[in-house]
Amino acid sequence: MNLNLKGKTAIVCGSSQGLGLESAKEIAMLGANVILFARNEEKLKKALTLLDTSRGQKHDYLVADFNHPDQVKSVIEKFLERKTSVEILINNSGGPKGGALMDADESEFIEAINRHLICSHILVKALVPFMKEAGYGRIINIISVSVKQPIAGLAVSNTTRGAMASWSKTLASEVGPFGITVNNVLPGYTRTARYDELMISSSQKTGKTIEELEQAMVNSIPLRRVGDPADFGAVVAFLCSPSAGYISGVNIPVDGGRLLCL
Repeated sequence: MNLNLKGKTAIVCGSSQGLGLESAKEIAMLGANVILFARNEEKLKKALTLLDTSRGQKHDYLVADFNHPDQVKSVIEKFLERKTSVEILINNSGGPKGGALMDADESEFIEAINRHLICSHILVKALVPFMKEAGYGRIINIISVSVKQPIAGLAVSNTTRGAMASWSKTLASEVGPFGITVNNVLPGYTRTARYDELMISSSQKTGKTIEELEQAMVNSIPLRRVGDPADFGAVVAFLCSPSAGYISGVNIPVDGGRLLCL
């Protein structure tokens, strides 16, 4: 199995913490040069020290707030003025706040679409020409199991993630002839800062303890545990590898078997 990414460069969004950082760590361990991309420079500097360099990898970071697509566009364009190749893009950004559909303000949808879909589109348009030239490209979108089974109480997120999934499927058809794959990786319940926020919010709304909520959650997962971010990052890294070259246009849940649908 060829998992070697030595000599390739990956831009990993939302990589100062959580699933983005774990994905970046796993990709680096396969030999790739990793460019972390997020808004908090102090966290990015710390995250950079966690990446493997045993194979001569050279890592760096970019700073931009994904709530401002124009900022993302400016930063990536300046970066590409001094970079000759980027073969891998991991699209990822923090999820919208929870709540019911009828309680959501229109501005919440606009903000979420900008942060996820528009920023991802900007990055793809900037990087696909490099992937075409290399004859090798991997675009992976970290979204949510809600694209297969909507999650109650995450109305804006469900809507936005669904749009991302359709965009991704369309993109896979367009760039496939150039040796570029496009896939979505769907996290289930995984121990991240986002997970902690949702647990606290749910506890406040329901009056149940976090321990009670988590036990009910674990009981709903066939593997009987909440996911570790490293479980997720390993799947992302595999999809970046040469061995995943015939996988494209699919949604891959990493949820311990919790989804009821195929």
